[in-house]
Parts: sequence; structure tokens; C-alpha cells
Amino acid sequence: MDIPWWRDAVVYEIYVRSFADASGDGVGDLAGIRQRLPYLAELGVDAIWLTPFYTSPMADGGYDVADYRDVDPLFGTLADFDALVAEAHAHGLRVIVDVVPNHSSDAHAWFQQALRGERRDRYIFRDGDAPPNNWQSTFGGPAWTRLPDGQWYLHLFAPGQPDFDWRNREVHQEFLDVLRFWLDKGVDGFRIDVAMGLYKAEGLPDVPDQSFKAESPIWGRPEVHEVYREWRKLLDSYDGERMAVGEVWTDSAEDLALYVRPDELQQSFNFAWLQAPWSPTAFKQVIDDTLGAVPSATWVLSNHDVVRHRTRYETADPGTGLSRAKAALLMMLALPGSAYLYQGEELGLPEVKELPPEARQDPVFFQSGGELPGRDGCRVPLPWSGDAPPYGFSPPGVDPWLPQPALFRSMSVEAQAGDADSTLEFYRRALTRRRELRGAIPYNLEWLDSPGGALFFTRGELTCAINCGSGPVPLPPHHRVILSSGPLTGNLLPPDTAAWLHTE
Repeated sequence: MDIPWWRDAVVYEIYVRSFADASGDGVGDLAGIRQRLPYLAELGVDAIWLTPFYTSPMADGGYDVADYRDVDPLFGTLADFDALVAEAHAHGLRVIVDVVPNHSSDAHAWFQQALRGERRDRYIFRDGDAPPNNWQSTFGGPAWTRLPDGQWYLHLFAPGQPDFDWRNREVHQEFLDVLRFWLDKGVDGFRIDVAMGLYKAEGLPDVPDQSFKAESPIWGRPEVHEVYREWRKLLDSYDGERMAVGEVWTDSAEDLALYVRPDELQQSFNFAWLQAPWSPTAFKQVIDDTLGAVPSATWVLSNHDVVRHRTRYETADPGTGLSRAKAALLMMLALPGSAYLYQGEELGLPEVKELPPEARQDPVFFQSGGELPGRDGCRVPLPWSGDAPPYGFSPPGVDPWLPQPALFRSMSVEAQAGDADSTLEFYRRALTRRRELRGAIPYNLEWLDSPGGALFFTRGELTCAINCGSGPVPLPPHHRVILSSGPLTGNLLPPDTAAWLHTE
């Protein structure tokens, strides 16, 4: 039986604005990504996922789309996109693009028509002297904005991101056409933004809280599954194993599994793994829950919406965050399924916390009145080379769209390449070993007896051991060490360290 490429792929998320700037305007672009494709191929990933690069006012970093079939001039042209896809494929890299079906930009032609009082049925409008219900925006504040004519429109995110009404069949057809447009251009898959949010409950009833519950009037409505059945038929009609992965926040692995049934999405992000604390008990619970419910698992530690995992794992002890981040990566890459990496994690980048208020651009910061820092700290442009900003991200003398900290000097690709002890070279070794092993080991894992604070499992000839405790533990029986995230002490696995072991 042939295994589809996406089942055990390593996918590298590119936050387009912050990856590489070829045009010299301080903002990353498609030409910049194209220039760095050899780096990604050498890193050892199988695919790249591009965040939105479509025409947009950038009210939410491109997740407010004004034209789903064109490239924003900030990022290049459709010809640039075509060249990027062709060159990525020549490097053996698949290309996944973001699609944003829950909402558009308020600059979208449909919403501009609605503002003129025409065809408001494509969005969610309601009458009334007060907001239609108590729903809150996930960015802070009410989820409703009132127009001068008295009607309210729904936006689960920023006011510049009005929600579509998926009960209108025209919306279904529009997105099928959008998918066809990019499939015809050769994309290998789609990452679906807010995949559980398209439908809202009939009557728009109040909700007692904003939790992601299956019975919520906002999230995870059963009607959404018909959308993905339509999309799956379209994907399956194309050659080349085209796929879709959903951004789905759920309360359980069982709810998550509803999105990856045989006639729906191929994958859905497993955010329980990202949210798990540094604990063998927590890690094992997520792994068991996921593998017990989801036929094709995904694993992710960081993305453009969350604090980088190096920083999440930090304690008062210097270096703990990076040691744990490297150990968590090794464990993640040993698990059955696919792994999604976020740009810069291979450099060990931390969350950039010290950003001046005037530099911040995330709507979360503004809609919370500055009480929440927002997501800019994980979106700071990458350091490629040099001793001072922009560290090779842009041409010399150009200020990146977010300021880079001084510590990036020692963390750039140039500073780490060739240094066997660097995080970058560790990632390269780990991804190389994973590629060598994945065709030779079974999909399922078996747990081994583990000392307190540790977690051991095996997949055929590969055994993975991680120590989340405070003291060293003996390694399980093995023939040799394949790779470790830090130095080993004889047959002991130090705290905050993981190892891959050959057992046959």
C-alpha cells in the first residue's frame, strides 16, 4: 500500500512577511522565499506552508483577504508565485498555501457591495438597536460592528474581517472556485484557517463563554463537515495527492477526529500537543488520545499565533528553554505522523518580548487596549547573516517591519551553519535521521517502562527516550545512540534531554 506523502511529512511554516525580503522594503516576499529554497531543502523538510500572500489591507497580517485569486504587491506577483512553486517542486518541496474561508477583508468586493446596501446575504448582518448577541471577538471587544444605516455585521476577529454566511450557497461555490484556481497553479495542499468556525448556529443565540466546545453556537457546528466533504471531492479529482489540513481547536481528540474522516480533511492540527506542559504524564496522555482517535496524526510545537516553545519551556535556570525545546523536537519527530515546524525554531529563536508599543502591529494588541502583547513577538523577521539588523533579512540599511533584537546576531543562519553544537545543525541532523528511518519503522508505537520523570517508547528499531525530570535516568536497553538533544553521561539521560536509540 502506497503511503501518501503528507502522512509523515515534515512541513515548514513560512510566515511570509518575516522570512526573507528580496524587494528591499523591509517586508518578506515570495522572491525572498524563492532565494532561500536551497536552505530549506538542505534543512531537510518535505514541504513548505505559506501564510496568506493575497491582496489585503493587512489589518491582520494578510488574514484579511481582499482578493483570493491574486498576490498582494507587497509580496510580489502571480508570476512570482508560479516561479516559486516551480522551483520548490524542483527542489523536491511540496507547497501548501493558506486559505481563509471564515471571513474576508472589509475591502473585498463583496463586502464593499454590502456596504452600499447590496447583497448583504453573503455575510452575517442583523438589525437591532443593540448587538444581536453577546459574542466577543477573539481579538477582544464585541464581535459586532454597527454600520451608519443601523445594521450590525459579525466579525469573530477584527472589524476589518467580516464573517461570511456559509448558509449562502454562493459562498460555497466561490471557495470551490478559489481552490481550483490555486490547484491549477500546482499547489499541493491547503491549510484552512479557522476551519471549525464557518457555520454559526441558527438564530445566533447567546453563548455563556468563548470556549471551543462542540455544542458552541460559534465553533464546531456540524454543518461545517459538509463543506469539507465538498472540498475533499475536489482535492481527490486532481492528480498528485493534493491535501488539506485544518486549523481546528477542539476540546478532545474525538472532536478533532471528526474533521479527518475518510471523506473529509486529510489532516487537522493537534493543538493539544502544543499546549501540553513539560511533563511526561501530559505528553503521554496527548499521544495516547491522539493516536487512539486520529488516523493520521500531526504534531506541532510553535506557529505564528503562539509564544515560541523555547520561551514557553523556560524556567529560572538559564538555558532550560532551549534544552527542552530541542528535546521536545526529538520526541515529536519520533512520533507517528507528520510534524509541522515554524520558521526560526531551527535557530532556537525565543519569543521577542521587548517590542516597543509603536512597533507593534497585531490587532490583538490594539483591540485589547495594549493589555495583551499580541503575536508580534513570534513574528519578528528571521536573522540570516551579519552583525547588525536587518541581519540579512533585508538589504543593508533597510529597517524590517518589526525590529530585531541584538541577540539575533549570534543566532543567525550564518553564525550557526557548520557549528556542530548549534541548534541549526541539530535540526539538520534530526531531520536527516528521521528521513532515513521513516520508511523502515512501523507507524504505531509501543510504550516501554520508564523511570519517574521520563518517557520511553519504541517504533520497531527506533526507541525514543525523553527525561522531563530533575535528575538523570538510565537509558533503556539499546545497541547504539542514533542522536541526542544534548550530551549524555555514559548510560544516563540527563534532565531536559531526549535521545534516539537503535535497538536491533
